Amino acid sequence: MYPGLYAETRPDHPAIIDARSGAAITYAELNRRSNRTAQYLHAQGLRRGDHIAILMENNPRYFEAGWAALRSGLFVTPISRYLPPKDVAYILDDCGARALFTSAALAETVRGLDSVEHGCGMILVDGGTEEGLPDWDAAMAGCPDMPLADEPLGQMMLYSSGTTGRPKGIVRPLEDKQVSEGFRHGYSVQDFGFDQDTVYLSPAPLYHSAPFAWTHGVLCNGGTVVVMDRFDAEEALAYVERYRINASQWVPTMFVRMLKLPEEVRNRYDLSSHRVAVHAAAPVPVEVKQQMIDWWGPILVEYYAGSEGNGRTVIWSDEWLRKPGSVGRANINRLHICDDDGRELPPGESGLIYFEQVEGEPFSYHNDPEKTAASRHPQHRTWSALGDVGYLDEEGFLFLTDRKSFMIISGGVNIYPRMIEDALVVHPKVTDVGVIGVPNDEFGEEVKAIVQPADPAEDRSALAEELMAFAKANLAGYMVPRSIDFTDDLPRLPTGKLNKNELKAPYWEGRKGKI
Repeated sequence: MYPGLYAETRPDHPAIIDARSGAAITYAELNRRSNRTAQYLHAQGLRRGDHIAILMENNPRYFEAGWAALRSGLFVTPISRYLPPKDVAYILDDCGARALFTSAALAETVRGLDSVEHGCGMILVDGGTEEGLPDWDAAMAGCPDMPLADEPLGQMMLYSSGTTGRPKGIVRPLEDKQVSEGFRHGYSVQDFGFDQDTVYLSPAPLYHSAPFAWTHGVLCNGGTVVVMDRFDAEEALAYVERYRINASQWVPTMFVRMLKLPEEVRNRYDLSSHRVAVHAAAPVPVEVKQQMIDWWGPILVEYYAGSEGNGRTVIWSDEWLRKPGSVGRANINRLHICDDDGRELPPGESGLIYFEQVEGEPFSYHNDPEKTAASRHPQHRTWSALGDVGYLDEEGFLFLTDRKSFMIISGGVNIYPRMIEDALVVHPKVTDVGVIGVPNDEFGEEVKAIVQPADPAEDRSALAEELMAFAKANLAGYMVPRSIDFTDDLPRLPTGKLNKNELKAPYWEGRKGKI
């Protein structure tokens, strides 16, 4: 199942719709465009196992590049459009991307790549002609829109990170089959009832793992993907009515923002077409989820998983109403809860969550054998963990209780403290800095920087403004601290390691948080 099939059986059916403009790309057109891009890459010498990257806003051409890779046996990496050039260059080099597909909307970032070292030899820009950049369409001119003679199935290579702060590529082996034999995420979305009649609303950035995988999964099944350029609470409801959306995916922050709309706005739109609303990325507060079920009906389905793809739990609304707060039971691979020594724990006891690989090869972290090894169980090498802590009840339902790492999750976005610390510590007025997540009622957590100033007598209000401006100039927007506090001495251990539990404790006192 892939767009090439539907280009033959339903060529005029909309594959992708831009929510704001209503502009549609049919399956026939998606097939032609992705074929042309695949032909171009092949002509440039890319072969099975080579790598491309996509750096783009929520642009329908995302799927053109994505499917060109997936039908050519290539690895494809989506890159956050908010990263500064030096971080984009790091990912390009780390994954070995030979081509980068981007757009005129990211022209400033693309130009910034000229000032940093990277090994990517081809940069293709949608609308590049107007910006004086290499133009995607001009490069494709003359390429046939027929499929390659051989179409091996490609694979996503997403980037995640742990406490080291540097993003790490998650490598899953290429499957030995043709794209026409099916894409793993195509089968995955079928578990949620997605088929050719699905009209799926995607309100999140396509560079995130779930939006990228799920939208491509919908296209594997012949459905229609409606893409929002950015999330807006009322607009999302309007699009459900306008396009008769019957499936969607969200993060908890989106629920919070929609629930905060005035009641007359919430009741203004016809949501009767909506049949399944998937959510993930972060735990949703029990009260918020209950309000959503009261509003939308029992159509919510939650899953817990990671970009590593080592396992997944799922819980439907009727189950959640019996087990409020649970993220469900395993439906891909098996769950084990273990203590720090790897001993399996009984129901009700919290420990590190492991998924047991039932078939196929486990993931690995690209260029990081130590991190790969650390993710594995000490005795069972097919068991892997994401760093989360939780417990199982007697029926096998999983409840998350904490995270083992210090990663900050704000509104469903993973934020890595060390990247922020590394940026701030070079400021001449900073002696030391620690970055932590502190409670935020809407986003779950927000980023706070705690700074030890070089001059204890410095005007701290003025310094906070100066450091905030410095952070905005040197970090992606979502990494910029929401607030900065000051201290005369950060709690470092004799080894030099920052004691973040001690740092965080005052902010989480009296709250169930990440200490």
